[in-house]
Amino acid sequence: MAKNYYDITLALAGICQSARLVQQLAHGGQCDREGMMVSLKSILETNPASTLDVFGGQESNLKIGLETLMGVLNANRQGPGAELTRYTLSLMVLERKLNAQKSAMNTLGERIDQLDRQLVHYDLESETLLSSLASIYVDVVSPLGPRIQVTGSPTILQSPQVQARVRAVLLAGIRSAVLWHQVGGGRLQLMFFRNRLFQQAKNILAHC
Repeated sequence: MAKNYYDITLALAGICQSARLVQQLAHGGQCDREGMMVSLKSILETNPASTLDVFGGQESNLKIGLETLMGVLNANRQGPGAELTRYTLSLMVLERKLNAQKSAMNTLGERIDQLDRQLVHYDLESETLLSSLASIYVDVVSPLGPRIQVTGSPTILQSPQVQARVRAVLLAGIRSAVLWHQVGGGRLQLMFFRNRLFQQAKNILAHC
């Protein structure tokens, strides 16, 4: 069956958006607020009508992710590009481990469903919700290993608020990696169909 490279590219951009936000947080303590909200909201989209619906139904919501994906597909082995590639591939590895453990996947779904009660009282970007999202990542995803080594400013990374944001955004990256797998994504595409993915990302960006 022919692969839907539009959906695969959107899901990949979701992973890459999380990677870029983690990088921004780790080096500067802040990240693109709109991009982060798109990523965090994607975690709550557990029954979407389409791949794009996971990201709020607008291609422009994935602008950061699409630009990052194009950079990752053309990445050098050193510098910021290599860091983004490492985060992206690490999220894919963790998703594979999560997918192999049905109990962990079930627990993840239950914990995400429980967030609805908190969302009645708190905004998604409140410290309370960010802490809850971070704890889901720490309790359910992180133990599956290997742990993602986040590099940046040691002083910034010591901040509990930054740590919570990084883990919440990594959870969003896992959400996109699950989606990527569901729509037919696979590691071989990154080796053999890089140009096709690059061109698809470029085409989508042209609409944004």
